[in-house]
Amino acid sequence: MSGTLDSTGIASREMFEKLLPSAQRRAKGPYVVMECYEEIPCNPCSTSCAFHAVKMEALNKCPGVDYDACTGCGSCVSRCPGLACFVINETVGDGKIDITIPYEMLPVPQKGDIVDALGRDGFVVGKAEIVRVLSGPKMDHTNVITMRVDASLLYDARSIRV
Repeated sequence: MSGTLDSTGIASREMFEKLLPSAQRRAKGPYVVMECYEEIPCNPCSTSCAFHAVKMEALNKCPGVDYDACTGCGSCVSRCPGLACFVINETVGDGKIDITIPYEMLPVPQKGDIVDALGRDGFVVGKAEIVRVLSGPKMDHTNVITMRVDASLLYDARSIRV
């Protein structure tokens, strides 16, 4: 991918890699990633975290994560108005990973559906199986979808197309 975030609006793989926790933490189970690059006044991710794992130096700063405190619960995923929070679980096995994302489109997929996994640019990067769908008031009325994809899509899969 050519260009920069400023010119394309799409984060590079290198930008994303800087957000990931250590390999040791990634091997322990689900963890949140805050793919938030804009310094705007916003903090629902930090105020929704019951474990105080999402840290912000100031309201206008991008969030960070204390991975020793993060359980990967995903409470921040449905609260982020910028759809920038998601949870990755690399411990699924069989060459697969789970990625939990906010999903504000219709139709809402159902558990067991096979859908297109999309990259940040909206293009298809592979196939995904929907393994969980959460919605309703507890999720701040945002659907939260967990898709299972090939582990090779860790850096790329960020949405779905039903």
